[in-house]
Amino acid sequence: MKVWERVVEARLRKVVEICEQQYGFMPRKSTTDAIFALRILMEKYRDGQRELHCVFVDLEKAYDRVPREELWYCMRKSGVAEKYVRVVQDMYERSRTVVRCAVGQTEEFNVEVGLHQGSALSPFLFAIVMDQLSEEVRQESPWTMMFADDIVICSESREQVEENLERWRFALERRGMKVSRSKTEYMCVNEREGSGTVRLQGEEVKKVQEFKYLGSTVQSNGECGKEVKKRVQAGWNGWRKVSGVLCDRKISARIKGKVYRTVVRPAMLYGLETVSLRKRQESELEVAELKMLRFSLGVTRLDRIRNEYIRGTAHVGRLGDKVREARLRWFGHVQRRESEYIGRRMLDMELPGRRQRGRPKRRYMDGINEDMKLVGARVEDAEDRDRWREMIRCGDP
Repeated sequence: MKVWERVVEARLRKVVEICEQQYGFMPRKSTTDAIFALRILMEKYRDGQRELHCVFVDLEKAYDRVPREELWYCMRKSGVAEKYVRVVQDMYERSRTVVRCAVGQTEEFNVEVGLHQGSALSPFLFAIVMDQLSEEVRQESPWTMMFADDIVICSESREQVEENLERWRFALERRGMKVSRSKTEYMCVNEREGSGTVRLQGEEVKKVQEFKYLGSTVQSNGECGKEVKKRVQAGWNGWRKVSGVLCDRKISARIKGKVYRTVVRPAMLYGLETVSLRKRQESELEVAELKMLRFSLGVTRLDRIRNEYIRGTAHVGRLGDKVREARLRWFGHVQRRESEYIGRRMLDMELPGRRQRGRPKRRYMDGINEDMKLVGARVEDAEDRDRWREMIRCGDP
């Protein structure tokens, strides 16, 4: 069944064009694209001392609420041939399931609403539905960005973002979806006194100073300290999952290092290519990394073993170097993309306004310029992908 679903999905993708605002399960798009666009947009408004209002919309049980008739309608409206509509209908016909719990499982019952859980085809079908439901209300990126059912709406005024939120609610709920009042949140960048909050059908939307967007924590003040702490926590969570291997004295240090690089390091690096870290924040990451390596190798600080020796034994390079490599690799990727690409548009975006007096806050390009100076690279070098990768590469010992 999975193979057949993949075949149908491949054929549907050839005929259905999904809007640019959808980043979920689309070719050449990922969570990093949406995270990067939002962070740079917030940075530009912070530097220009202008307000930016963002509402993060959450849908209740999005996959489970899609009406089947709405799905067939959206497929036909997207240009899907009737024979493929019937193929998908056949997959959903007479679908049955059971509920399993501690005391056993229920009898089988029919499922007449929602998309199949675990299906290879469901993500693209959901993208088709969201594309049609949002056709009349979405704005161009980055003012509207969607990753499957994760929606962020941005505007320069509170009144406008409130109006857009109501339009989204109406467009979605009249077609069977439901906006979660308790999980939808509002955040304001460069908030002035008395800017108020956003309301949805008379109810105040929860106002926050930070939000976990696609797994990466964004803060209203433009800082990334909370995200660094989250990355450290994610690293420890990954380390605990494989601690049985990492703390086994019978396993060689080389194998432990390989497990660490495969499981723990990616969790700590996630999303950091979109931020510019300070030295202190890099140190937080490296201190956590060295604690993990010391635990894995069975040594403590009392043994007075130098950090370089520990890294060399486990064949693990400095995490700060890996963050720099990831940041430069992503910057090169952005530079090689077409001018209409959201990442390039955000970097080239210029807003009227002056930066605030005093020591200016660190910007993304400040970190990139420091990184390029350190490796001896220029922006023009990014056009040659292989040469750029060779220049920025930081190998493990």
